[in-house]
Amino acid sequence: MSIISIMLPIFFVFGVGYFAQRLLKLDTNILSKLAIYVMVPFLVFRTFYEQPINTSYGYLALYMIGLCTVIIVMVSVLSKVYGYSEPERSGLILASAFMNNGNYGTPLIFFLFGAAGMETAIILMVIQQLLMSTLGVYYAAKGSPEGGGVSAALKSIKRMPMVYGAMIGLAFQYLRIPLDKGIMEGVDFIADAAIPVIMITLGMQLANIRVKEVDWKKLSTALTLKLIGAPIIAALFVWQMPLDEMTKQIMIIMAATPTAANTTMIAIQFQTEPQNVSTATLVTTVVSLITIPLVIQLTM
Repeated sequence: MSIISIMLPIFFVFGVGYFAQRLLKLDTNILSKLAIYVMVPFLVFRTFYEQPINTSYGYLALYMIGLCTVIIVMVSVLSKVYGYSEPERSGLILASAFMNNGNYGTPLIFFLFGAAGMETAIILMVIQQLLMSTLGVYYAAKGSPEGGGVSAALKSIKRMPMVYGAMIGLAFQYLRIPLDKGIMEGVDFIADAAIPVIMITLGMQLANIRVKEVDWKKLSTALTLKLIGAPIIAALFVWQMPLDEMTKQIMIIMAATPTAANTTMIAIQFQTEPQNVSTATLVTTVVSLITIPLVIQLTM
């Protein structure tokens, strides 16, 4: 399968969401909540219920934490060099350290590797959600006018439905709790609907972003770290890990995905450089049409 045939359906669905939003002016918060709070938890539950627990879970968690930490350190060093304030540093962290492996990465892996790759992609998505809902919220709140990073991050942990889905799935698997065939078919229906809905939601979210004034230094820094630096760092991390080649490829490709769309909502909520974070989300998504195929070509 050619890279164009893989990327075309993904950006086609993004485009459908984008133009639907421009024409219909829908409330994207409703669709986003439907995907995040209803559909994705079922997708995550199914994966953790059916996927046997093994040591790769630990390596995936270490990798995600390490990748995020390295980028945060690099942003902090660059912020010192450029003389950025705390809100500017926090905004740049939001734009650079968190990948869009939900709306973008998971569908991409599905098109590349099929169902075999989805297990790894979903585990990475859950870990990323946990990081974004803790570290992401911490830096967003730290850079906001009100502050309160730690308390805001702790409160956000209670609102992570996909993590609850993972915990319940693991519990059901560990306790060997069987599910009725009809119930499992219902779970499958909802889980299978999650991917197209979150893809359309991303397109709609991109349509809501308005680029006014662009800080080119911050944008170029975010672009470089997110689309070039992150996959290189990821490759160095996974090089010596005792994982199969497909899992390593997925980890690197997921790292190369653009700025997470949810960081825009977090930045707006806490008023932490919302314009710069929104611009980074939009531009990295567009530019990834060029960079993602290159990363795929180098890793496959």
